[in-house]
Formats: sequence, structure tokens, C-alpha cells
Amino acid sequence: MSWQQVLIDWINDVLVEERIIVKTLEEDLYDGQVLQKLLEKLANRKLNVAEVTQSEIGQKQKLQTVLESVNGLLRPQGWAIKWSVNSIHTKNMVAILHLLVALTMHFRAPIRLPEHVSVQVVVVRKREGILQTSHVTEEFTSTTEMMMGRFERDAFDTLFDHAPDKLSVVKKSLITFVNKHLNKLNLEVTELETQFADGVYLVLLMGLLEDYFVPLYNFYLTPESFEQKAHNVAFSFELMQDGGLKKPKARPEDIVNLDLKSTLRVLYNLFTKYKHVE
Repeated sequence: MSWQQVLIDWINDVLVEERIIVKTLEEDLYDGQVLQKLLEKLANRKLNVAEVTQSEIGQKQKLQTVLESVNGLLRPQGWAIKWSVNSIHTKNMVAILHLLVALTMHFRAPIRLPEHVSVQVVVVRKREGILQTSHVTEEFTSTTEMMMGRFERDAFDTLFDHAPDKLSVVKKSLITFVNKHLNKLNLEVTELETQFADGVYLVLLMGLLEDYFVPLYNFYLTPESFEQKAHNVAFSFELMQDGGLKKPKARPEDIVNLDLKSTLRVLYNLFTKYKHVE
């Protein structure tokens, strides 16, 4: 699946109750109608715009209002505004993609975009009556952490980048640690990458480490949907904070999406605090 299709599916998921179905980004977003509904749903507020506008002037006025609201949310976060009323209305795909990537990051969409996505854009300029072309690299995504605004690097960034051999040692230590406790419930972890993704083991592990029984109505023991898994992980994060740990840097969606670095960070924080618990 292309990363643009991931964005289309995300928009359709958000707008499912509006009975809006987006098929192509440039054809369905340029007039501001879908963007208005998307922002209203994400930000949970109503925009004061005409509902349906057929004229070009009406469409641009709607786009102006929608983009002013978007920019008001994103500018204070340090986002570079790489779109305008004209670029969106003329179906400029580069501008539309920049806008959507910014929205997914700001509203913490439960999707995972590939990192370091860029395209070569041909720029044509007229100078002294002669058309001159140049190529510009347009970067849409960097690393998820950079885009989420978490610029501080930590030991796991260093491990992944410079010491993959030591990474396996850390993983073994963490597996030993979690199994020491999960074995009490006749559970065993062999794969850190996947076995914590639905949040069940994280919830049960917190109960074991803090020595309490977690009522089954608080979480999904056999989660099926992405939302149920994300609920479990978010609930385990609450239990961690109740236990005195800082709020994890990772998002619940990162864990569900099998992001190994995020999973290791969460487990390592538990290991640091509870390594002496029998």
C-alpha cells in the first residue's frame, strides 16, 4: 500500500460518520469541503463557513477559513507552512501532502507513515523570456520522532544507529526481565517486537510488578481492532504513571504499530525501576 493510500484511508476513517469517501487527494480536497469536515472532526469544533460552494470564489473563501484555522494550530508548534489557498485550490499535490502530513502528526493519527519520504519536483521559471528548469527535492517526512517534536536523542537512538550488536544484548536482558514476572501467569515472551503490540502483556506486567490484580473490565483481554489494542497500551501507560514512572515518550499507536524502538523504551523504563522486584 502506498503512503498516499494510508493518508486516504485515514481521512475516510475519520469521516466515516459523515458518509464522505475520498478516492483521490487532489480531486477531493481542493475545494475545501473535505478539509473543513476533517478539521472539524479532528479539532472537535465547528468552522463558520458556507456548507456547499460551487463558485471558485466561494471555494477559495472556504479554503481561506479552513487553512487559517489549520495554520493557527500548527504555527505555534513550529511547523513550516508549505501550503496556501492557491496551491491547494490548483490541486498542487506537493502542498496537499505537506498539509496532510502536518495534520496527521499534530493530531497524532493512529497511522504510521514511512520515514524520509521525498520527491523530486521540477521547477520551471521564466527568465528574460527563456524557460529554465531546475530540480528540487521536496521532503515530506523525516523521522517520526523529529516530526512529533521529540528532538532529544537517547540511548536507544545510539544503539540502533551505532551498536546493533549491543541491541541484541539489551533485548535479551529485557526478555529475561519480563518473563521472570509473566511466567507467574504461565505466559512467556520470545518476541519483543510483536508480543507487546496489543497491550495485554503490558497491562498484566504492571499488575505483577505493582502486586495487584487488574480487573478484566478495564482492558481487552483479546483485542481485535487497532482501537482496542491502543486502548490497552494507553491504559498500561496510566498504570505506569500511577506507579510513579514518567509518561512514556512513545505513543500507544507506536507500540501497536510494532515500532521496536518505542517498545524497548517503555520496557527499559520498567526494567530500570523494577529490576530488583522478585
